[in-house]
Amino acid sequence: MKQTLLFFLFLLYLILPNAKAQDMQRVRQTIDTLTSPAMHGRGYIFEGDTKAANYIQDRFKEVGLQSFGNSYFQHFTLPVNRVVETPQLQVEGKALMAGKDFVANAATASGTGTLKVIYLDSIVYSNAKAAEKFFAQNLKSKAVVYRQQDRQRLNNLPAAHLQQLQQAGLHIVLQPKELLTTVATSQPQVPVLEVKASAWPKGAKKIKYSISTDFEPNYKTQNVIGFVKGTTQPDSFLVFSAHYDHLGGQGKDVYFPGANDNASGTAMLLELAQHYSQPQNRPKYSIALIAFAAEEAGLLGSFHYLQHPLFPLQQIKFLVNLDLLGTGDDGMMVVNGSIHPKQFQLLQSINQQQKYLPQIRQRGKAANSDHYPFSEMGVPAFFFYTLGGTAAYHNPQDFAAQLPLTRFPEVHKLILDFAEALHQ
Repeated sequence: MKQTLLFFLFLLYLILPNAKAQDMQRVRQTIDTLTSPAMHGRGYIFEGDTKAANYIQDRFKEVGLQSFGNSYFQHFTLPVNRVVETPQLQVEGKALMAGKDFVANAATASGTGTLKVIYLDSIVYSNAKAAEKFFAQNLKSKAVVYRQQDRQRLNNLPAAHLQQLQQAGLHIVLQPKELLTTVATSQPQVPVLEVKASAWPKGAKKIKYSISTDFEPNYKTQNVIGFVKGTTQPDSFLVFSAHYDHLGGQGKDVYFPGANDNASGTAMLLELAQHYSQPQNRPKYSIALIAFAAEEAGLLGSFHYLQHPLFPLQQIKFLVNLDLLGTGDDGMMVVNGSIHPKQFQLLQSINQQQKYLPQIRQRGKAANSDHYPFSEMGVPAFFFYTLGGTAAYHNPQDFAAQLPLTRFPEVHKLILDFAEALHQ
C-alpha cells in the first residue's frame, strides 16, 4: 500500500509540472496562431481581422462561453486606408526592402514614378530666403525628403508652403530608429514612405517608387463577446477586455505580427475564458470577455460597444483591459491606478503578499487603450500593461518568437486573485 501511494505521488510529481508547461504551451500556440502570416497582421487587408475574430469565436465556443443573443459577434463599420500591394522603392537604382528598410505610411495616397530628390533641410524653417528658394521649385515632380525630427515643424510653415508640399510627387520621412506605422481612417493627397535613415544613401538624387492603396469608407469588422453567468449575482459583471486587431499588412509580402500588441493580451483573455468556464471556477459575479476590433484605428471598437452595450453599463462593477502583456521583467503599469486608489491598493496588497511581480506602478487617466471610453462613461476600469523586455512596437519586429512572456503566468494569477478580491 505504501509503495502504491509513493508511486502515485511520484506520478503527480511528473504530471503537475507538465500541466503547467502545457498551459504556457497553449499560450504560445495562441500567440503563434494570431501572429501567423495567415492572419495578415489581424488588420483590414485580406480579411485578417475577420480570420482572427473567427479564431477567437471558435475558442469561446470550445470552452462553452455563452453569447449575448445568437452570436458572439457585434458588427460595425469603419473607414480605413489600405496598402493593397507591397510598396516598391529604388534609390539610385538600388532596391530597398519593404518591411525592413522602409514601409508606406498608413495615411498615404497611391503613386508611382521616377522622381528627383530634394531635401527639406532645417534651415528652411528659420531662414526666409532659404524657404523662398526651396518653395520656388516645382514640387510635383520631386520626392521631398525630410527627417522625422522635422516632421512636426512642417506645421510652422506658412499655409501657402504647406499647400505646395501637398503638391509634391512623394514625401520620404527618414526615421532614426525603428519603422513605425498605424491604421489610417482617411487618405491624404500625397504618397508618403517611411525610410530608415541608415538605409538611405547619403546625397541620393533619384528614386523610383510604387504605392497602391485602396480607401474603404465602410469596412465591416466585429467585436467578439462572450460571458460566463455568475452563480450568486448574475446581473453584476466583471469585464475583461483586450483588442485583437493590429496593423495588418502592406500587400502580401509585408505584415505586422503584433505579438506583444496585442496577441499577448488576447491570449490572456482566452486563458481567462478557459479558467472561468470550468465548473469548479464559476464566479459569483458574471464575467464578460470582450475582444475589441479597431483599437488601432482609434478605439473604434470600444466606442461602438458603448453606443450599443449588450447589458447596462451600470451593471459593470469593474473592467480590466489587457494590452501589451508579453513581458514583465520590470513589473506592470496600471493606467487609472491613481483614479481608483482603493482598487489599486487592493491589487498592490495581493502582489506584495504573493510576490507575483517585482513592482506594480500606477498612472492616471490616459486615452491609450480600450479602457478609456468606459472610464469616460463612468465605468471603473484599469488598463494593465507589462514593463521591460521587448521594445518591438508597431513594426514587423513584434513577432512571436521574440516575445519573452516573462511574467505571463504570474500576471494571470494576479488577475484571478484581484477578481476574486473584488467579490468580497
